[in-house]
Amino acid sequence: MHARFAPVRDCFHDLLASGRETGASLVVWYDGEPVVDLVGGSRTGDGPGGEPWRPDTLVNVYSVGKPVAALCLLMLVDRDKVDLDAPVDRYWPEFRTPATVRQVLSHTAGLPAFPVPRPAAAVADWALLTGDLAAADPEWSPGTVAGEHAWTYGHLVGELVRRVDGRSVGRFLAEEIADRWQLDLGFGLAEADQRRCADLRYGDPQWPSRKLGEPGSLRARAMGNPASGLDLAVLNSPLWRGAEMPAVNLHASASGLARLYAGLLAGGVLDGVRLFSPELVAETTRVQYDGPDLVLDRPAQWTLGMQREPDGSWGMGGLGGSGAWADPELGYACAYATARLDEHDRVNELADALHSVL
Repeated sequence: MHARFAPVRDCFHDLLASGRETGASLVVWYDGEPVVDLVGGSRTGDGPGGEPWRPDTLVNVYSVGKPVAALCLLMLVDRDKVDLDAPVDRYWPEFRTPATVRQVLSHTAGLPAFPVPRPAAAVADWALLTGDLAAADPEWSPGTVAGEHAWTYGHLVGELVRRVDGRSVGRFLAEEIADRWQLDLGFGLAEADQRRCADLRYGDPQWPSRKLGEPGSLRARAMGNPASGLDLAVLNSPLWRGAEMPAVNLHASASGLARLYAGLLAGGVLDGVRLFSPELVAETTRVQYDGPDLVLDRPAQWTLGMQREPDGSWGMGGLGGSGAWADPELGYACAYATARLDEHDRVNELADALHSVL
């Protein structure tokens, strides 16, 4: 690690020493090269005796996967196979909501919740959940307001990928992006990769109920169906790890995520391999919607799959603590992957430490 970034290392170690973190990894790229690569704690439990977190440990990073799913569809846009401003039903004829591809990507399509209550087992039934979305009525007129499509985003984006390309979004990601940029991440893990996964755990047993909010609210409906998306027994199971639930079940290493954002920060090229045009990256990271978010219950700036912050950085945080982002002004890409689900704002602490040396 570069000595300049010692405050970042110290902040990471302090999170572990204080008990605010029990297992995590952090990777930072600066000026086109990796400068921080840290792991600590356990991947299988909070106490002593757990298996140590390793550089190749994978963990479910929740919404950090939304931009990754979006990039699969955006690659088809870059190849002129999909028009951002075309109606979704051009590619998916059964789709009833009058939304455009751009509105789907920017969380303004009006379908933030699966309309039919489904059990946990439905996460493995792609046709069932996409059929539910195709037949649904929108919660609002598409394009008028945003609401994070918390659980539905990956199926909306992923079904467009499948209809145009023929491959599932997980296979497309593996073959077109992850393999070519050597990214250790994926949707729908094989058994061997599942054995590398960290077990998610609650920092506070009441965390899931606080995240869902009031029963029947839009937020609760958006995050609570299919059932058990915050239940550790499901989240740490082969069912969840093997399914493609792209809005919320990307399993990734911090290294894989940081490499992805480093490539985007460089205009779509990494290690000499160009996957995206600079124009596509610019459009992807441009603010498409700036206003209230009905699911997050706060203002938000949505790009095509990411959130943009007032300082100009762009990326995505995940429910519970993981995050990946890039700051074009300061010239860095960063990813933090954690198994401890709670409300401690570890990402901002690490970002503050990083900003202190840049």
